[in-house]
Amino acid sequence: MNSAPVILSLETATLGGSIFLARGTDALATREGDSKVSHSNSILSDINECLNEAGLRPADIQLFACASGPGSFTGLRIGIATLKALAATLDRPCVGVPTLNAIAQSAGRSNATVALLPAGRGEVFAQMFSVSADELVELDTAAHLSPQKLIERYQKFPSLVWTGPGAVSHRALLRDYAEQQAITFVERMAQTANDLSGWQLAPHVGNLAQNVSALALRLSAAGQTQTAESLRANYVRPSDAEINRSWQ
Repeated sequence: MNSAPVILSLETATLGGSIFLARGTDALATREGDSKVSHSNSILSDINECLNEAGLRPADIQLFACASGPGSFTGLRIGIATLKALAATLDRPCVGVPTLNAIAQSAGRSNATVALLPAGRGEVFAQMFSVSADELVELDTAAHLSPQKLIERYQKFPSLVWTGPGAVSHRALLRDYAEQQAITFVERMAQTANDLSGWQLAPHVGNLAQNVSALALRLSAAGQTQTAESLRANYVRPSDAEINRSWQ
């Protein structure tokens, strides 16, 4: 009998987002959202479809996981509220996985991976990690940066893997700076890192919830779960409403 837990993972930090239902590391059902449709319009039906596809009921879920931020303020609230409601009703443990951690995990093994997520107005959320087969290590803290500050923060690193929606949208910026500094810039075709030095752009990953699930499984095995009540979003920066209020 398979003793691996059934995990439902939600990722609503990005446009579209994704859902991943697994037993341990084995995928049971997945869904990727539509970037033009609000998470609130599809998340419950997508969860239900995943459960039906796997032949499971909500009560069969043993661990709930979600991307806990940074990311879309509205998206994060929808995903976390949904997860908290389900976990509290079923009395199940939760794991909140930082979005940038999941993005770094998605790019595969690397000594230095910079995960980037759009933060609006051309700015990004950024954090650097080292990624091995069984460990993800944070090499700095998550930050909200302008493109100029992003380059300033990581310009001294001659070998980096860049990954995430923010890296894809800032491809030209990264490539142009690398060329100016005679740093090799390569757009990888696969997730597995190669041995090339220089800057590498990892390909886009559609179902980020799969990486949320993998990290949640690891944290659960280490006894690092949370209750539904204790799960909180990490926005990294204040919302526009909070910023505007501070000026009043």
